[in-house]
Amino acid sequence: MVCTVLLTACGSVDTTTTSVEQVIEEPAFENVSVHDPSVWQDGEEKYVIGSHLQFAKTEDLMKWEPLSQSVPTTNLFEDVYEELAEDFDYARSDTLWASDIIQLEDGRYYLYYCLCEGSSPLSTLGLAVADEIEGPYKKVQTLLTSGRGTAPDGASYDATIHPNAIDPHVFYDHEGELWMVYGSYSGGIFILPLDKETGLPTEESYGTKLMGGNHSRIEAPYIYYEEETGYYYLFTSFGGLDANGSYNIRVARSKTPDGPYEDRNGQDMIDAKGEDGSFFDDLAIESYGTKLIGNYLWDNGEEEYGYVSPGHNSVYYDEELEQSFILFHTRFPGMGEVHEVRVHTLLFNEDGWPMIAPLRYAGEREEEVALGDIQGEFMLIKDQTAIVPDAIVSKEVVIDGKNISGDFKGTIDLGEDGLATIKIDGETINGQFLSQWDEHTKKQTITFTGLTEEGTAFMMVRK
Repeated sequence: MVCTVLLTACGSVDTTTTSVEQVIEEPAFENVSVHDPSVWQDGEEKYVIGSHLQFAKTEDLMKWEPLSQSVPTTNLFEDVYEELAEDFDYARSDTLWASDIIQLEDGRYYLYYCLCEGSSPLSTLGLAVADEIEGPYKKVQTLLTSGRGTAPDGASYDATIHPNAIDPHVFYDHEGELWMVYGSYSGGIFILPLDKETGLPTEESYGTKLMGGNHSRIEAPYIYYEEETGYYYLFTSFGGLDANGSYNIRVARSKTPDGPYEDRNGQDMIDAKGEDGSFFDDLAIESYGTKLIGNYLWDNGEEEYGYVSPGHNSVYYDEELEQSFILFHTRFPGMGEVHEVRVHTLLFNEDGWPMIAPLRYAGEREEEVALGDIQGEFMLIKDQTAIVPDAIVSKEVVIDGKNISGDFKGTIDLGEDGLATIKIDGETINGQFLSQWDEHTKKQTITFTGLTEEGTAFMMVRK
């Protein structure tokens, strides 16, 4: 049922009118641990592959089936240690790091894998191919190496300017050309054109640098093209991936796949890098990139819940649902290094910037929201760009009619399909209200996510 906001005869707003259809049955979740999940949809099933060849699939983005949990137990290769022997030897590693799968026009599945020594950028990035997405994969060749010797341009390898050859993501641009974006820490994030028939690089180089350098903690690049806005969105993770590392997801956008990419403040991301001679200089990069999610705690007065170091995301558009989703791994308050995959609805505001729905996906759809739907007590989080381990704890606000009171004060202008402009304490936020399931309180509720003109993220969840 869709209703509009009604006005009484005297002109006041009737907040009793509602339009959101409530979820009756509690969603069923079956969680899985896949670090650095990269998504590929194959028919009705969605697959994620991550570090250590962790591999899982789902049909509904809520119930996951693990297929592989480690390199020694994987069935993606008939014998992974034999198949990738040269890579293991070069990288001085016994495991694989973040991988990516794409199906090319020949119908086969192309696995871009990487190995890294870990304490240095001694890495290999290679390609293996299979007829079925679940394998077995056969190595084609090693594509890139890093960490020693000479770079593809003939210069001596320099970790402050050359990439760590890991974290690949391969994608088609809107004209059908194939690209690989990759990189982690060290010399930055790079993009390289690929042959769309073979999946191999078309040039002997590291490609074009998009951001980073001097060992700044920027990694996990993922590029997503949104047809409605005409932009390529470059998602990266800033900070360290462990529970104390302050991992967080940021985004920048460009009209072309190989950049330049700018954040919400118009800053060119090529300038996001550490100072010369620095190592893990978070202060130098924390003002770059539009931060979408980090260490958050929702405090409803009875319990605190949220995420710790969410990051290394992927994004896909579901044509059947006509909805975009962002997938990432995250740790949790008080649970140390335990991590799981989480999926959230990805929304776009009126300015064409992506926003992450505050609660995990539980089958919700974008729909009309009336003023009567958004009344009551809310938990509100205002983000910050600092890369620190401290979690942002929600504040309390009350929405009464079109007014906001409590720890923040402001007004709401509600538009169609939940889109809204909120003015709080002198800041203007363009965002969207959404009906979502809260798995902690076990009830359907209303949430809001939005960005200010300066790129500050706001989220709200009704208690």
